[in-house]
Amino acid sequence: MAAMATVAKVVCCFVLVLGVANGQGLKVGFYQNTCPNAEAIVNDVMRTVFKEALSLAGPLLRMHFHDCFVRGCEASILLNSSTNTAEKDSPPNLSLRGYQVIDRVKAALEKKCPGIVSCADILAIVARDAVVATGGKFYNVETGRRDGNVSSLTETLTNLLPPTANITTLIAGFNAKGLSVKDLVVLSGGHTIGTSHCSSFSNRLYNFTGKNDADPSMDPNYVKVLKKRCKINDQTTLVEMDPGSFKTFDIKYFTLITKRRALFTSDEALLNNSVTKAYLTAQSKNGGSTFGDDFGVSMMNMGRISVITGSAGHIRKFCYKNN
Repeated sequence: MAAMATVAKVVCCFVLVLGVANGQGLKVGFYQNTCPNAEAIVNDVMRTVFKEALSLAGPLLRMHFHDCFVRGCEASILLNSSTNTAEKDSPPNLSLRGYQVIDRVKAALEKKCPGIVSCADILAIVARDAVVATGGKFYNVETGRRDGNVSSLTETLTNLLPPTANITTLIAGFNAKGLSVKDLVVLSGGHTIGTSHCSSFSNRLYNFTGKNDADPSMDPNYVKVLKKRCKINDQTTLVEMDPGSFKTFDIKYFTLITKRRALFTSDEALLNNSVTKAYLTAQSKNGGSTFGDDFGVSMMNMGRISVITGSAGHIRKFCYKNN
C-alpha cells in the first residue's frame, strides 16, 4: 500500500520481474461448491471482532498489503519463525496487529470446511470486511489463492515501500507489482483508517535534512501539533493518521494531503505527480464520489500479485505454521 509505514529499500531489478500481478486461477465465488458459506463464516467472526475492537480494522487492512507486497498474496506474513527471521519479525511489520483474529477465522472455517479455504484468501476477505466495517463500500473479493511455505525477514526490506519514499520510488515500486499510478493513489487512501507510531514520521518533525529541522513542505502549524504528541526518539506513541476520523473509511485523508497535513513523506509525495495529485484533489472536492468503487478495483488488482493457485502451494491447517 503506498506508504505502508515501513522501513525498506528500493526494489531491485530481480524483484521487479517476479512481482508482477497475474491473478490467474482467481475468481469471485471460488468456494461456491466446496465451502459455499466461506465468506459468511469470515464475516460472522469479523462482525464480532469489530464490535469489540474496531481499531483492528486498520492493522488488518495493512496486513493484507504487507503480505501481497512480499512474495505475493500467499499468506507468508502469517508464518512464525523459531529464530525470529520471518516476515512478521521484520521492523516494518512489528506494528501489525490482529494475527490472533486470523487464527480465529481460520478455526471457524476449518470447523465447517476443513482443508478448503486458504489463509491467503482469509487475509483478502478480512481486509474487505475491515473496509466495510468502517463505513467503506462493499466490493467483491476474488478467491482461489493457495498458501506459500516460505517467509523471510530480509525480503520485506526489498519489497515494502518506506514512509520516506518519494514519488519516483513509489511509482516504480507499484509498477514492479503490476500496479498502476492510479492504484498507488487509490490504495494510499487506505490510510484513512488506523494509526501510526511517531517513529514512522518523526524525521519530518525534528531532523528532516540532518540539521534538526522540520520538513518545510509540511504545514508548520501541524508540525507544532504533532510535536506535542511525538517527542524526540518516541518509539511507542500512536497518532491517528486521519485525526477524528481514523475509524471511518472516508476521503478525509486525501483532504489532509492537499492541506499538507499527511503524516508520511510518501503520502505528501502524491502531490508531486500530475495523475496522483489530480485524483486526490478531485476526490476531496467531490466527496469521494468514485473512491469506494476505485478502492475495490485496486484491491482486486493488488490481490492478484504473484498468487499461488491450482495445485501449487498448499492449504494450511493453521495459518501460523506449515502443514
